[in-house]
Amino acid sequence: MSKEKKQIEKKDLLPSDIYAKSRKQIRKDLVEFKKDRRIALGPYATFYFESFETMVAQVQEMLHIEKGGDEQLKDELIAYNPLVPNGKELTATLMFEIDNPISRATFLGKVGGIEEKIFMKIKDEIVKAVPENDVDRTSAEGKASSVQFIHFKFNDVQINKFKSGNTSIEIGIDHKEYAHTTKLTEDNVKSLTADFI
Repeated sequence: MSKEKKQIEKKDLLPSDIYAKSRKQIRKDLVEFKKDRRIALGPYATFYFESFETMVAQVQEMLHIEKGGDEQLKDELIAYNPLVPNGKELTATLMFEIDNPISRATFLGKVGGIEEKIFMKIKDEIVKAVPENDVDRTSAEGKASSVQFIHFKFNDVQINKFKSGNTSIEIGIDHKEYAHTTKLTEDNVKSLTADFI
């Protein structure tokens, strides 16, 4: 798999019988790969940074479970290709994970528009997240979705700072009901740097 590739195609996927045989090992390897791409923020939010590899795995798994063949593949590629970083961005699935359904509904009811309040800070420079525009992630009643898909788009100077390895990088949310920041670890930065061309 080439990091320069920015779109998943059918030829990137294993045939279903080979995937089924290798699935356990593939999933184990993926857990290890994703370890440094998971960043918790505050009590409920977790960012899962996506890549070509994680999106191939997601498409492969959906096809394995639903067995929809080429017809399903078209839909999966439409859904997941936008989350493959394009070489000048980082993409993430942000999940608000609250086990209790009542607490979850209460929380999500208070954080409408939260997808507009996410940022990354590289040294002193703020890069605001851009929500994926496939669907509205906040309902008309002001309730946020528990799953958000976001992009952090960088210019070349910001990418160079990010890749330098000696710049403080933070991720945060500045919503009035959920304001938290956390610093990325060296391992986070190293793993995410691979997404830039």
